Amino acid sequence: MSAPGEDTFAEERDEMEEMDEAGSDDDDKEEMEEEGAGEEGEDKVYVPGIEPLQPGEELEMDRSAYRMYHECQTGAPCLSFDILRDGDGDAREEFPLSMLLCAGTQADTALSNRLIVMRMYNLHGTEKDKDEDDEGDSGEESDDDEDDEDKKPQMELAMMPHYGGINRVRVTQRGEQSLAAVWSEKGQVEIFDLKPQLEAVHSSAAMAAFIKQEKEAAALFSFSGHMCEGFAIDWSPTVPGRLVSGDCRKNIHVWEPQQGGSSWQIDQRPFSSHSKSVEDLQWSPTEATVFASCSVDQSIRVWDIRAPPNSMLSANEAHASDVNVISWNRTEPFLLSGGDDGLLKVWDLRQFKTGRPVANFKQHSAPVTSVEWNPTDSSVFAASGADDVVSQWDLSVESNDVGARVAGVKDLPPQLLFLHQGQSEIKEIHWHSQMPGVMVSTALSGFNVFRTISV
Repeated sequence: MSAPGEDTFAEERDEMEEMDEAGSDDDDKEEMEEEGAGEEGEDKVYVPGIEPLQPGEELEMDRSAYRMYHECQTGAPCLSFDILRDGDGDAREEFPLSMLLCAGTQADTALSNRLIVMRMYNLHGTEKDKDEDDEGDSGEESDDDEDDEDKKPQMELAMMPHYGGINRVRVTQRGEQSLAAVWSEKGQVEIFDLKPQLEAVHSSAAMAAFIKQEKEAAALFSFSGHMCEGFAIDWSPTVPGRLVSGDCRKNIHVWEPQQGGSSWQIDQRPFSSHSKSVEDLQWSPTEATVFASCSVDQSIRVWDIRAPPNSMLSANEAHASDVNVISWNRTEPFLLSGGDDGLLKVWDLRQFKTGRPVANFKQHSAPVTSVEWNPTDSSVFAASGADDVVSQWDLSVESNDVGARVAGVKDLPPQLLFLHQGQSEIKEIHWHSQMPGVMVSTALSGFNVFRTISV
């Protein structure tokens, strides 16, 4: 079976400015097949984890299952990224679309890493494959070629050298500042002002000046008090500039922004109820002083920074092994978690003391690497796993109506909307808060930008 073409970027900056549109039939890229062609024209559906591919079988992308799909690469893999808000408005669905991302690389050597701001634009929707008998005359073919050229996705990259591999990147807006918090392998949490990079990706003159003075990223502020490496970090959605960071030695620190916008006061006494590495942190979207954490010690804890540095609530055996990631629902009192056990669990914070989730899903066949609630639909969430799958879910579904779309496949939970494949070692996913249903995922093999017909 064939697959979509790759939208690739060479490592050199002058080859990174154009984003090729997916569309070639010669690639070996694997994607979710919702309505693939089986033997003698019979529809056959492949679902990861249910039945392995048979010898000689390959996956073919069903383009009708995507409203938009693009790929890109950035040289060294980016294992973490975040989406920057732009000024183009909310609820954008009309093509072409554009977006801003901030990402950090994990290169082969510490000196080869980059903190990247990228602007993707001219992102068009996925067109249905042309019928074989719809060839038209040479004039029509020429028009089609010109139209395809106009629809090529584009990308601008502003890359700033950063010593040390970047474990996690999170961005926020504080007044006129666009700030990135970066956890790196050198054991520091650094804050960067992204203004120079944002100016560069929007202006060719600014880009030329940016490239000319290329130098190592200078942090606006840095903190070495963790004394070790870490991954967990999150900006407060309610208090601009407030930050929380956690490390591999179990300690969590809260950062309070100071006047002037270039310094932070960090607590001297860490929150340290976990017994092992803190893997992820999430501020409450509604309570300014409350955040949640998860850990290798298998627990999920909820904290209030006004109280002594001990967790307020805890589920001590939330998963059977490491709890890797959590996400706090923006409008409902729900927390989502994913662990090394491959399980996805939904927790009702009003019943958190019971230690029992209100929903349990086992679709991923390997550790869960990222989870996130949809920012505009409180019942929808997505997850990624080390099984190279991104899954989309809808908790509001209670019947098997959705299952009719994948007829013949048994044992699928009705809440499962979509399984997206094609990347190798997916590390992080995010919904775009200004474009309903649009997701971005990063993996060792590069980025995917897509919207499925399910969300």
